[in-house]
Amino acid sequence: MSNAPLMPKATAVWLLDNTALTFDQVADFTKMHPLEVRAIADGDAAQGIKGMDPLSNGQLTREEIEKGENNPDYRLRLQESKVVLPPQPKRKGPRYTPVSRRHERPSAILWLLRNHPELKDAQIMRLVGTTKSTIASVRDRTHWNTSSLTPIDPVTLGLCSQIELDFEVQRAAKEKPIDATYGGATLLPASETTRKDEYEPAEKSSDDLNVDAVFAKLKTLGGKKQEEEE
Repeated sequence: MSNAPLMPKATAVWLLDNTALTFDQVADFTKMHPLEVRAIADGDAAQGIKGMDPLSNGQLTREEIEKGENNPDYRLRLQESKVVLPPQPKRKGPRYTPVSRRHERPSAILWLLRNHPELKDAQIMRLVGTTKSTIASVRDRTHWNTSSLTPIDPVTLGLCSQIELDFEVQRAAKEKPIDATYGGATLLPASETTRKDEYEPAEKSSDDLNVDAVFAKLKTLGGKKQEEEE
């Protein structure tokens, strides 16, 4: 037995228009929030939705509705469906995209290429439901509508869910090799440090010679000055 009737909003619209059930009873039967049911009754929600009769499809009986109308605390019971549908096999291939959304796929592809370049073409095909040639044309800017394309999040367009996008991004990040990053300063090789030590004595000796020459010149200048004074 299903937990909720088919087309819950349409069923709620019909029950509100054709029965004296309370908002809580309708909300419990359709598995909706009571505030949402109240908004439907006030005309703030579900505008333009045509009510669906749950009696005609066997999801509810007239006796159940009468019990609910006579007792506000009574909760309607969903009738078991007499039609058993076979389980649908999972389809392999690209995601099906409604016709009204197909013209928006290039914009979603452009957004993915700019914001998640780590994604592979196969991952973009799964998310957007496109072909490899379309991805290549958007990437190479050879698409017939390239001049007017604007990057738009595929989640915003309804082409995929945020959970599916995050899963593909995390999967691509794990498969991407880690780039070598800067690890800080390192020690010089022994060949360079040893070569530097070999030249240090020569530099020190030249400095010593220069210092001795300066002091010797000062001494001679000092001796000449004393002889002139005498």
